[in-house]
Amino acid sequence: MAMTNAVSMSAAIKQYISTKYDQHPDMFKKDLEAIDILRTNAVNSLEAHVSGVQKLTAYAAQLVWIGGKFPIDVRAPGGRESFHAQSQESQNNLRFELANVLYNLASLYTQLAVSLNRSTSDGLKSACNYFCQAAGVISHLKETVIPELRTIPPEDMDIMTLESIQQLLLAQAQECFWSKAVKDGLKDGLIAKLAAKVSDFYDQAAEFGTKSNIISTEWIHHMTAKLHHFAAAAQYRASRDCLDKQKYGEEVARLRDSLTYVNEALKESRWINKIVLGDLNGLKARVSEDLKRAEKDNDVIYLMPVPPKSELKTLDRAGMATPRIPQEVSDPFSALGDKAAFGQPLFARLVPYAVHVAVSIYDERKERLVNSTIIDELEALTTKLRDLLQSLNLPASLQALEKPLGLPPSLSIHAEEIRQQDGLHKLQRAMHEIRKLKANDEAMYQEGVGLLTTEAAEDDKARSKHGTARWTRKPSHQAAEKLYAQVKEIDGYLKSAASSDELVRSKFKECESAIQTLSGTKMDLESSVPSSRRVTLTPAVEEAADSLRSALNDVNQLERRRKRIMQQMREKVKNDDINSAILAETARFEREYPMQKIEPAMFESLFEDRLEQYEEDRKVVSEEKESQSQLVVRIQEANAAFITARRGDSSTKEREQALQRLENAYFKYKEIVSNLHTGRKFYNDLATIVTRFTDECRDFAYHRRMEAGQMETDLTTALSNLNLNLQDQKERQSLRSHYATQQQPPPSDAIIAAPTPTRAPQPEPGIWNPAQGIKFGGAPPQQPQQVDSNVHHPAYPNANVKGGGQWDVSRGVRFG
Repeated sequence: MAMTNAVSMSAAIKQYISTKYDQHPDMFKKDLEAIDILRTNAVNSLEAHVSGVQKLTAYAAQLVWIGGKFPIDVRAPGGRESFHAQSQESQNNLRFELANVLYNLASLYTQLAVSLNRSTSDGLKSACNYFCQAAGVISHLKETVIPELRTIPPEDMDIMTLESIQQLLLAQAQECFWSKAVKDGLKDGLIAKLAAKVSDFYDQAAEFGTKSNIISTEWIHHMTAKLHHFAAAAQYRASRDCLDKQKYGEEVARLRDSLTYVNEALKESRWINKIVLGDLNGLKARVSEDLKRAEKDNDVIYLMPVPPKSELKTLDRAGMATPRIPQEVSDPFSALGDKAAFGQPLFARLVPYAVHVAVSIYDERKERLVNSTIIDELEALTTKLRDLLQSLNLPASLQALEKPLGLPPSLSIHAEEIRQQDGLHKLQRAMHEIRKLKANDEAMYQEGVGLLTTEAAEDDKARSKHGTARWTRKPSHQAAEKLYAQVKEIDGYLKSAASSDELVRSKFKECESAIQTLSGTKMDLESSVPSSRRVTLTPAVEEAADSLRSALNDVNQLERRRKRIMQQMREKVKNDDINSAILAETARFEREYPMQKIEPAMFESLFEDRLEQYEEDRKVVSEEKESQSQLVVRIQEANAAFITARRGDSSTKEREQALQRLENAYFKYKEIVSNLHTGRKFYNDLATIVTRFTDECRDFAYHRRMEAGQMETDLTTALSNLNLNLQDQKERQSLRSHYATQQQPPPSDAIIAAPTPTRAPQPEPGIWNPAQGIKFGGAPPQQPQQVDSNVHHPAYPNANVKGGGQWDVSRGVRFG
């Protein structure tokens, strides 16, 4: 059982509620106290008592429940010692805490099984049930909890270790079935099947144990001894069944095989205790005695061919032990409620974490909808209008004519705005910050791509090693099709962003000197604009200038109107709070589907209904397009008339160019500021995407490595079995040739039908007692039966041939 530290779970949860939720932690004072009490009870459930099961399962159920309320990394302090007591593991992870609780629950079930009196039928049944439940908890831990851990599990919770432990628990559960069958005096054939399955479980446990870094050598040797022990027991029981069915040659073969397995088990004598060693020696004596009798009877009386091991039919298996996951573990919500075993779920009034995710999803969607379909469209229209004015050299041509000396008022206002914002340095700082964000995103992205590349290389190497016929899992690109699609998608984002960044930099370089002039003093700004001589305006020029000035004033009004519209839309988005609607929908879900975990996808219909309110606002864009198209026609006509009226007048040309250059620089400055703001937001949003992508790549690579390790193990085992089968085939062919040349059929008149053997009545098997070892061979009939204390008592019947002397045909052949 893994030991843990006495820490406060409530402190971490309280802190998280304070910083991440809009509910005050004091609302959950009783729940915070309850979670600490549950953890303390679970930590102190170290003795083999049935009350500890409820303490551990109650805490585990609440952990699963609050997993829907908090993210996995809520900073809950889960710490414990590995079962080999040589290392400590600590992670701030709710799933890691749950994994430790379930690990201890499996240990407790095992302790309960071992503590029972297995000399009785009821004790055997209860022990078997506990072993199966322990195996079920380990199976649930391995298949459900560990994959969701999002971190590399500790050594004693890796896949190979958990598989070994699960098979070991099933082996012990199967032993209980076998012991019960022996105790009840069932047929030898059935007992052989049960024993063979016990051997299989121990074989698998030892095999997985060798792949684990934590299973000790002593355990592996002990399991190896047990697998040979029960293989020998299975063959011995099968030989008894052959004797009943008059298969005397096969009886000899199975006894020989049994003796071979016993000798293999005795090779592990250094690693097994005295009781098991005594059992093995007793079995060896019994098998050797029966083999001597069987060989003599077959050589003298029955003359049946003894099949080689390769031709012996593999014993059937009767697998009775299966992993049984307790309902409180597989369906913990069924034990939570008003009248349920574990009472009310904790933090029920706390808004589920999925609700916060759903709110974030809606906020992101509404912002994207408003920005992409309204604000960005309006800004694009304004930019298009400004480009037109710049191409027409407006408003500089009109300003130079109307104010030949000093600075136009609009230019003075623009210059003051840039000075107050420290415009030039502001742009430089923003571009530097964006470069850092981009570098971080690219580094995170490359880490994820590197994980996929490494995993794909490992998979290709294994496929080349084993061949496509044996390495049957999907190639990496197919197994992680979504992730590889994200690779191209994110790469496209980065390339597009790089192009946009370069465009912004080129804009900045083009107008950098002009922005620097606008950022300088008023005196420097005035000196950069040449004056022109005052010109007397003709009536035609004055009329054309008034018309053009009117059109430019309409441009200013249009821009101000659009700014108000965009500001109103931003306010509308900000005030669009979906929390109350989602909470109402969550309450309905919890009321109608109390055991269903709340997921963000459950609110999709609510999102769609809510976003329809912005459809009316999108019509504004169409209206603005129409207004601008009419205004553009007016501007072009007024400017054409203005140019015609001033034809031949070049007195203001230099001043026009200087004013237009500064006017263009101001609007470029505003445009670059907007571009940089968009770029900063883009890279911040991209950071979330690439972080999630890299985490998914890390999880994928981990699970693929675990899967590859399992496949390597399976293929190695299959290859070993194939080699054994080839050896068996060679041996079978050799023995067939040997029997073809050595054995000659006797003359037909010499064949005498052998009498039908019958087994002498056997003494009633003794009562099993776990305190003693396995005793092979029955007690003499005249002695009172002793209680055998070994938990693994095979209760091998006494098969000695009674009596002696010459064979009396009238009496038949009697064994025992």
